[in-house]
Amino acid sequence: MSLAMTDTPRQLPLDLGHEPGYSRDDLIVTASNMAAVDIVDRWPEWISPVVILAGPTGSGKTHLAAVWKADSDATVIDAAHIGDASGKSGPFLIDNIGDGPIDEAGLFHLINTVRQSGSSLLMTSRRWPANWPVKLPDLASRLKAATTVEIGEPDDMLLSGVLYKLFADRQIAVDPNVISFLVSHIERSLSTASRIVDKLDRAALEKKSKITRTLAASVVTAIDEGQATFDL
Repeated sequence: MSLAMTDTPRQLPLDLGHEPGYSRDDLIVTASNMAAVDIVDRWPEWISPVVILAGPTGSGKTHLAAVWKADSDATVIDAAHIGDASGKSGPFLIDNIGDGPIDEAGLFHLINTVRQSGSSLLMTSRRWPANWPVKLPDLASRLKAATTVEIGEPDDMLLSGVLYKLFADRQIAVDPNVISFLVSHIERSLSTASRIVDKLDRAALEKKSKITRTLAASVVTAIDEGQATFDL
């Protein structure tokens, strides 16, 4: 006895590896990140040799750090193993410091080295330095002297610009009403915007349809409900 296939075969989209661009040209500047972009662009004419970019997850800190690294040819250091950079010449970059263990003695000596050599250190964090798990009083004092620049959550203009660019990177044209809907309904972070665009691209390929407001609503609802796949 044979069994009839009742479900329509689903077209599974290929993973073409659409990586986000981290160049200066890919950077969209609005009020929420203008101060941080300005200080990255002004390097090496920094007032303080130590700069900290502080902002929530998905606010673009890593993008700005990548832009600065490309411009400065900085050495990337892990926050838990800063002492490993002893003897290396700057500039230096520590991305995402403040959440986990910090090599406090290593960071203290690194800051002193940077100040004495006239080099630069850029750090990014989700927290303001005062909230880092730092116990060394001398290190806390050094961090207070650093220039800390806040990056806010993406505003409507930045989020819209990022969404348009992410779709353009995939050679997808979308109507403004789709962008407006997404800006109003997704979490305000650049990482979420990238995830949503990827989900919409895959869903549209599977359905062999354009990306519409209805499709966007279905994908956003599915993500909100934690669904692994979409009933489209």
